[in-house]
Amino acid sequence: MFNIKRNIIFVVCVFAGLFPMNAQNVLKFNADKKLKIVQFTDVHYITDDARSDGALENIRETLDAENPDFVVFTGDIVYGEPADKGLREVLGLVSERKIPFGITFGNHDDEFGLTREQLFEIAKNIPYNMISTAPDVTGVGNYILPVTSSASDKPAFLLYCFDSNTYSSIEEVKGYGHIHFDQIAWYRKQSLAYTGNNGGIPVPSIAFFHIPLPEYNQAAADERAILTGTRKEKACAPELNSGMFVAMKEMGDIMATFVGHDHDNDYAVWWHGIMLAYGRYTGGNTVYNNLKPNGARVIEITEGEKGFRTWIRLYGGDIIHEIKYPDFFLKDKN
Repeated sequence: MFNIKRNIIFVVCVFAGLFPMNAQNVLKFNADKKLKIVQFTDVHYITDDARSDGALENIRETLDAENPDFVVFTGDIVYGEPADKGLREVLGLVSERKIPFGITFGNHDDEFGLTREQLFEIAKNIPYNMISTAPDVTGVGNYILPVTSSASDKPAFLLYCFDSNTYSSIEEVKGYGHIHFDQIAWYRKQSLAYTGNNGGIPVPSIAFFHIPLPEYNQAAADERAILTGTRKEKACAPELNSGMFVAMKEMGDIMATFVGHDHDNDYAVWWHGIMLAYGRYTGGNTVYNNLKPNGARVIEITEGEKGFRTWIRLYGGDIIHEIKYPDFFLKDKN
């Protein structure tokens, strides 16, 4: 997956200001032009708590069965003290297999004695991490992972990771946090730069974060929207809309977003040309979870092909909700 050529694209992108200086920050399509991603979400891990055993067993089984090229944890990884030990134990399951991984934080991760910044530094020192954070931007863990072509060092795909923050920071507005304006401005700047370096054509991309956008509820409530998967609860989205979805539409690069946060959802819904999707609850019995068994989402990208394949792998091995984007959502429109 990696080779010495990555240094070339790394140097070019650093000088272009496309991502912070971290030599691990480049993935590559393999010789078969594939890249397989596993998304774990809401592990809610409590160290030395038997209720978390199912989470670790699920992660081990999924990694062994899917053999991914990259793993991303989309928030609420830890759910008790000591948070540092818990984080190392969970991420260690991926690191010990020498699989590159990324994380985004959820609203609970920094509630157990350590700040986001401290947790980030712990994760950054675990082998095979690919995390970074954009300076002077709200949140911890806003970064981009280019996936270079199997035949060159040109970025052929982008993985955006955003910190969706925790709870509302606006007085008199309750509920969960939102992606802030400066984060959106940062995304737009990076997207424009990659598009410019790609001859004016947006680089195909997907995004990972924890808290769903308000558009998840708009889409799920629209009888015209195509939805597949399980929806057992309303999306616990921010009360106010900061405009992230509009920015993605204007940039024209992000095809899908993958979130967690709502443990009883694993659906994907088509909304104005973008797929809004959940992962599958990964954790054990430390918090509410009515989707049994737990599992993970898998995303397989093929270089040069429009879209991607995705499915849910359940603990125990069953595969459900397998779709090909965008074909699945367009089949009734032809």
